[in-house]
Amino acid sequence: MTLLVTSLEESTGKTAVALALGTAAQARDERVSYMKPKGTRLQSAVGKTLDEDPMLAREVLNLDAAMHEMEPIVYSPTFVQEAIRGREDPDALREQIKDSFESVSADADRTILEGGGSLTTGGIVELTDVDLAELLDATVVLVAGFEDPGDVDEVLAAADLLGDRLGGVLFNDVPDAAFDTLASDVVPFLEGRGIRVYGTVPRDEDLAGVTVGELAEEIGADLLTDGVSTDGRIRQFVVGAMSAEEALGQLRRIRDSALITGGDRTDVQTAALEASGIECLLLTGGLRPPETVLGRAAAADVPVLSVRTDTATTLDRTDAVMNTGKTRDGTTVERMGRLLEDYADVDALLGGR
Repeated sequence: MTLLVTSLEESTGKTAVALALGTAAQARDERVSYMKPKGTRLQSAVGKTLDEDPMLAREVLNLDAAMHEMEPIVYSPTFVQEAIRGREDPDALREQIKDSFESVSADADRTILEGGGSLTTGGIVELTDVDLAELLDATVVLVAGFEDPGDVDEVLAAADLLGDRLGGVLFNDVPDAAFDTLASDVVPFLEGRGIRVYGTVPRDEDLAGVTVGELAEEIGADLLTDGVSTDGRIRQFVVGAMSAEEALGQLRRIRDSALITGGDRTDVQTAALEASGIECLLLTGGLRPPETVLGRAAAADVPVLSVRTDTATTLDRTDAVMNTGKTRDGTTVERMGRLLEDYADVDALLGGR
């Protein structure tokens, strides 16, 4: 059997869901294979494979398939540009994917396919996740977020696109404020329209955001505070472009945040260190703050990072890190597996249509 885990948008947790389902199938004594036909989470604009999801799958699911078979197409900006210019043959790409699929799934009872980006990514070469589900005879698990009832429009549109290929919807990362509405109103509405809902998984703080250390690694920042832990988790960013008084007033109302400000804004840096919700300072422009600021940060156990880029560029890069929805390691997958067992029908997810 083949399951394709896709999503309406990026950062919905589909990697964690896909690998957690693979692990659950292995626990049921199934031989499992994995494939991500379109590698989309890349760190380069060239065609070099840097998507970490298949590499994590190899580790978590203990697979030995070759990377070029697990990820036959690197859907990089260069690839997209070449496709627009007519230099990629959709028919040849489909055959390439089919050949790779036959190779990785040859000895498997179940193959987990992970979609790339969103449901419609790949349309340029006629290889959206809708197309892949048809090409590889896969049942689709649609992972969706939920904030308010208006989000149902997107779910209904996706269901229309997928047709009989849709096994059902899994709502993930649902905030507490939206949980009751989803369970009492939206789920019955969708099921009344013939759309199965596999489960409603609440937001889990252990899976949200990135640690300071992960952020530093992703953006190539230097750590200026020796001996200060970088395990704190960041869920949002605040730009310190205001006065110190205004900054302090704003920073006292937030939590689990990183302050992005110029390395020369000592006043804002000092104000931020008085706010309990700041997990780190991210200083831009390659300017080192005074030792008094670094000493105060170390005493408050707040790490200070430094990058050479300007504030606007740094904000774009940090947003990109947050928006990857990165599944970091096997621990993340294990946590998702427990959430699925508690809040979703895993047997139905594995059973398909």
